[in-house]
Amino acid sequence: MRRKDKEITDPDAITSIIRKSTVCRLAMSDDGQPYVIPMSFGYKDGVVYFHSASEGRKIDVLQKNPRVCIEFDTDCRLKTGDSPCNWGFSFQSAVAFGVAAFIEDAAEKRAALDIIMRQYCSETFTYPASAVDKIVVIKVAITELTGKTAA
Repeated sequence: MRRKDKEITDPDAITSIIRKSTVCRLAMSDDGQPYVIPMSFGYKDGVVYFHSASEGRKIDVLQKNPRVCIEFDTDCRLKTGDSPCNWGFSFQSAVAFGVAAFIEDAAEKRAALDIIMRQYCSETFTYPASAVDKIVVIKVAITELTGKTAA
């Protein structure tokens, strides 16, 4: 990171950013063309989980190239100033790199869905077999993780 004064190195602080985020951006490469989409997600023990329909561009891209980048941000606030150079944003962000893998086992899918739901609430849920069979669950084991803050 170029600006070491803005870098977050504490793993617990970076995890806190991920936990506070309500959406992340999943970046992929589609035959050399960048492709990024907002996603709901779950996070546990260095792994990010997503669920998806079983068809679509995202699935096609990940099957060809599973290498991804994921961006999380929180506490975004516009800062105004008396000149354009004094405007900006305060925020905290985390950027993760990893390789996407598709979960096939129904029990593993349910466990991943629980992790996704825990990102947003503390309730417990059951998932009908028909629903679990229809969806794709993707896991990304994080291989690199960085954090940044801008006050």
